[in-house]
Amino acid sequence: MTKTLKSLVRNEDGATAIEYGLIAALIAVAVMTTVAGLGSQLDTTFGKTSSQLQSANA
Repeated sequence: MTKTLKSLVRNEDGATAIEYGLIAALIAVAVMTTVAGLGSQLDTTFGKTSSQLQSANA
């Protein structure tokens, strides 16, 4: 029984998996933030382009 408990205490696979999960979550948040920022910039750019094309056709 003591050997089993000692091996569980020394086993770091679960901690490593949690660390990788946290890193993946932080990367996902960074990607979502970047995409949201780029999305609003693209919306502005396409809006300006659309209005310029409409005024050029008038």
